[in-house]
Amino acid sequence: MASDQPPRPSRRGFLKAGSAAVAAGASLGATGVAQAALGKTPAHNADPQMAVEPFYGLHQGGIVTPQQSHTYIAALDLTTDKRDDVIALLRAWTEAAARLTQGGTAAPLPSGDTSDNKAAPDSGDVLGLGPCGLTITFGFGPGLFTHEGKDRYGLASRRPAALVDLPRFNGDQLIAQKTGGDLYIQACANDQQVAFHAVRQLSRLAYGVATMRWGQSGFLSGPRGQTPRNLMGFKDGTNNPSTAKPQLMNEFVWAGATADAPWMEGGTYTVVRRIRITLEHWDNTELGFQEQVFGRHKYSGAPIGKKNEFDAVDLKEEDKDGNPVIPENSHVRLSNQASNNGAQILRRSYSYNDSTNFYIERWPPWRQETEYDAGLIFVAHQSDPRTGFIPINDKLAKFDMMNQFTTHVGSAVFAVPPGAKPGSYIGAGLFET
Repeated sequence: MASDQPPRPSRRGFLKAGSAAVAAGASLGATGVAQAALGKTPAHNADPQMAVEPFYGLHQGGIVTPQQSHTYIAALDLTTDKRDDVIALLRAWTEAAARLTQGGTAAPLPSGDTSDNKAAPDSGDVLGLGPCGLTITFGFGPGLFTHEGKDRYGLASRRPAALVDLPRFNGDQLIAQKTGGDLYIQACANDQQVAFHAVRQLSRLAYGVATMRWGQSGFLSGPRGQTPRNLMGFKDGTNNPSTAKPQLMNEFVWAGATADAPWMEGGTYTVVRRIRITLEHWDNTELGFQEQVFGRHKYSGAPIGKKNEFDAVDLKEEDKDGNPVIPENSHVRLSNQASNNGAQILRRSYSYNDSTNFYIERWPPWRQETEYDAGLIFVAHQSDPRTGFIPINDKLAKFDMMNQFTTHVGSAVFAVPPGAKPGSYIGAGLFET
């Protein structure tokens, strides 16, 4: 039987191609990296390992980029008091990210083996793996602008009004070690090690300037081109605004040039929430109730009462007894734009599984036992959290039936500046205007 799947390369050919990609990246000069990162390197769409995403551009990658299968996100705290140190770090990160996204190393490798008594310029653990569609996205937390009431870098007046401190939502059980951060790194790739390697190299470059606050790996499973499923077994992201429609991205995702933050034009505001799910409780819940919780059929992804995933959500439809077909406190109804003054956010979430630990459930049946430390890394991009995530989540936190199974344990918000131009660096507009 003939197959329409692209032929897979042999192991020998794959390793040869991957090594060639790394060698090319390692040997690229500044001009070569800039040209490659602008998208002039051909993308190998047939093989996710060889896929290449541009680094330089109007917007940063990893926002409207088709979602890769793995992520590693991290937040760092700045330890330096010098503004020049922060700028130097952002320059170093920009140069390294441009190389890494093209399949290169964080810094050029020496020619041949060397016995120099100094650290290698790159850990080398992904040599031969290829670019794997890697994108690297950077963001700035509130602590870059003010820290303990101090304007340590002269940036307080340039903090966007939209970069608000997130309020405490009903039911939050935030863990300090998984919350906040001055700088944000989001690496997404089609290989777990490639994503982690990128954050590892970038955090290494921050030595003496910033320290790791928290890090989190995540994964995404599902056929390419289809809505992925989360660990609860439901499709996640069906109602996202279409990234193929620029007008929707300009309305809901990309930030405009405001009087207080002209440097954010073309950027976005990113909210990250670490949401733990009591899978043991969920897995023993009746299927019909699970569908009531979501407001969708589990297997098709269709709204309750419909047949297809992308059928319109009809919040006015009632059953024969006059009850809403989609329950009043279902996740779909409460998060729908019709229930939120037309607001939308772009979800780009990943599942996580961090083994097991002892857990106390805050909802009936109040179990105390060793459970999976697993759930969702909720990542949402929007033009303004004040009209996007905050009002939507405030409603969900108070009324969503899903709260019986989920607990928000980590939280952060970042201003993600626009993309960098070759020869410049991420966030240049903030520091140079």
